[in-house]
Amino acid sequence: MNPKTTRLLDRARCCLAAIDVQQFFLDKLPLDQRQPLVARIFWLMRVALALEIPLPVTGEDIPQDGPVVREIEELLPKGLPARNEMVFGLHDQADIRAAVEATGRDQFVLTGLETDVCVTHSAFGLLVAGYEAVVALDACASPPPHHDVAIARLRTAGVTITTVEGIYYDWVRDLATLALVKARIGGALPPGLTL
Repeated sequence: MNPKTTRLLDRARCCLAAIDVQQFFLDKLPLDQRQPLVARIFWLMRVALALEIPLPVTGEDIPQDGPVVREIEELLPKGLPARNEMVFGLHDQADIRAAVEATGRDQFVLTGLETDVCVTHSAFGLLVAGYEAVVALDACASPPPHHDVAIARLRTAGVTITTVEGIYYDWVRDLATLALVKARIGGALPPGLTL
């Protein structure tokens, strides 16, 4: 077993990457999966911002495939738009790799689209570079059956697979921080998420 998979996520060491949350990719999913997926990613991004966790955001070939969805784009700091990704792995593109390295973080939580392509390529690239890669099972997607196949492949390769709820509690860790996050983001949860 990979010793990195036996520890909790540490918010002081984490980044939350939102990969290619674009309508172009969402439109490939069953209709009932689209909005709940975006809501979970959006909510987790709000938690990350409340805890001052860096948020690298990418969009694949933005001029061709369109911008990241409005909810995600609105959370980005002014003047820092989603990075235009022209390769499938975020660590394989020089400007995105530089942004990843500049965070000084070594645990990367991956969300977004598509699980079997950009999320998988990003996870593997991060692992090869010595980072810990964690995939949020319920905050990434691909059209069936590709999501499930990708999750099995990632798990076999030593990528930690967890859930939005698991990530949240790893980051929060105590009741004082829980109260702080709730005060900053409110108590509303995305559909289907229970805490």
